[in-house]
Amino acid sequence: MSSLENPKLHSLDSAVVLRTDLRALGQRVVLTNGVFDLLHTGHLYYLQQARRLGDALFVALNADASVRALKGPLRPVQSELERAYALAALSCVTAVVIFRTPRLTAEIEALRPDVYTKAGDYTLDKLDPGERAALERVGASITFLPFLPGFSTTQLIAKIKAAGEL
Repeated sequence: MSSLENPKLHSLDSAVVLRTDLRALGQRVVLTNGVFDLLHTGHLYYLQQARRLGDALFVALNADASVRALKGPLRPVQSELERAYALAALSCVTAVVIFRTPRLTAEIEALRPDVYTKAGDYTLDKLDPGERAALERVGASITFLPFLPGFSTTQLIAKIKAAGEL
């Protein structure tokens, strides 16, 4: 997969440079994060809505090891580079950063987003306290977007398995 060029995939340092350039232009940066294992309608809807909250959308993508810790040993279905490539193909996504720590605190503090967003299945109480404190320190507003019910990667995997048994 390393042979696929992905100009939207950034190290944290290069994402900070991009973020600084965007701020100098007066652009509002939105940050979200997640696994985005098999892109489906729910993901696409959410990412398009997230992008509308600002001028640029940065996606912090869980590294493979953290996905296994969160979702189990059979996940992710696609590698972090494959998932980053798929996200980068979307016009609503400005930049992708793979994060390898359990929490997003360092990325929040480095990128200093104007807006942080999660899907509506999250609440302020469900946010990690350290991440929430980092968001408050950098002055980011926190927005929860409506959750589009009926779409999940787990459900999609089950449908694919069932279809394979036909």
